[in-house]
Amino acid sequence: MSAKKEKYIVKIPSDTSVLYCTKKRILTFLGPLRRKSMKLKLRIAINEQKNILKVSGLAFSSISNSAKKQIKTIRGTTVALIRQLLVETSILISQKLKLHGMGYRVSAVEIFNRDILTFKLGHSHSIFFKMLKGLSALCFSKTKFCISGSSYQDVTQIAAFVRSARYPEPYKGKGVLYDDEKILLKEGKKV
Repeated sequence: MSAKKEKYIVKIPSDTSVLYCTKKRILTFLGPLRRKSMKLKLRIAINEQKNILKVSGLAFSSISNSAKKQIKTIRGTTVALIRQLLVETSILISQKLKLHGMGYRVSAVEIFNRDILTFKLGHSHSIFFKMLKGLSALCFSKTKFCISGSSYQDVTQIAAFVRSARYPEPYKGKGVLYDDEKILLKEGKKV
């Protein structure tokens, strides 16, 4: 099998079940942790013996010529979304962040079954972030915390939103950083 054909094939783990409704064009994965669904634009073929799923280049209905040019793009996006759904059904997704700076602190409080993060980031006021439903926050120390949940998009979006409260500045590196992020510091003015 060529590499080009393998690009549109997704291996299904043995602990995940697949449900496919052709009339409504809905693909559902039942994983060990949760169930996720998505609506499809292209036809798929499922091989139960080999535990693989193949995304075809055929649309469900007749499409215009301009849409036919985008089939390859839609096909690649569909494969990526299916792989992302498989990951979301089988593992818990988390994003670790850390605070770097004098007096920067974080604490997590649970109010009405929702986690609320409280930040002190050098402003004259504290900053509060309310977690979305299905997401949780865990503080390891006063400067390290983790955001976790079942949706990759929600976890990364909230982590980026928290980071936007104080981006790392290039001279001292102070701010909210991802755990594995390294900042290249600029040299200040020379006298």
